Amino acid sequence: MEKMNLFEHIYPALAMTLVLTLLLGIIYPCVVTGLAQVFFKEKAQGSLIEKNGKVIGSRLIGQPFQGPGYFHPRPSAAGIGYEGTASGGSNLGPTSKRLAERVKSTAELLRSENPDRPIPVDLITSSASGLDPHITPAGAEFQIPRIARARGIREEKVRQLVYKYTQGRQFGILGEPRVNVLELNLALDEFYPMPK
Repeated sequence: MEKMNLFEHIYPALAMTLVLTLLLGIIYPCVVTGLAQVFFKEKAQGSLIEKNGKVIGSRLIGQPFQGPGYFHPRPSAAGIGYEGTASGGSNLGPTSKRLAERVKSTAELLRSENPDRPIPVDLITSSASGLDPHITPAGAEFQIPRIARARGIREEKVRQLVYKYTQGRQFGILGEPRVNVLELNLALDEFYPMPK
């Protein structure tokens, strides 16, 4: 029986590990990052929104808005205030008492501001990531009366902004129409500032 040379068996494995680490751990990520910076710079930088030279948010991550003069986003299960490091759903199932109580209290609050209309489901349920920056057009429409009253403008003016900022299905077939809450609230502040 021929004596086995340990080095002959270990060397190919070590060489392959080193080559794959260099190729897939360094070269590939650098090439992909470089291509993204060249061809999709804004998206690669986080789709940030700036105002007066200051970053105020991202088109991709929801953030809380308080007060009657702003569109409110979906509830977030990602910590307090759409915390990016706590991204994730609540993992509460349909039989969860805690989920039922949270949905009920949110629905009661919404019903008090708009008692005659059915509440769109996205205004009382959180998204899977907890960071969804969008609401449905129905969710935006539900909030129009409150915003118009708070800003002292006609509902039709707010409705026109909602229509302008409603994005259709991606490629005409994927997903559902949606409204980016941050962009819509920025447009509200620009065109119809809160009364002083």
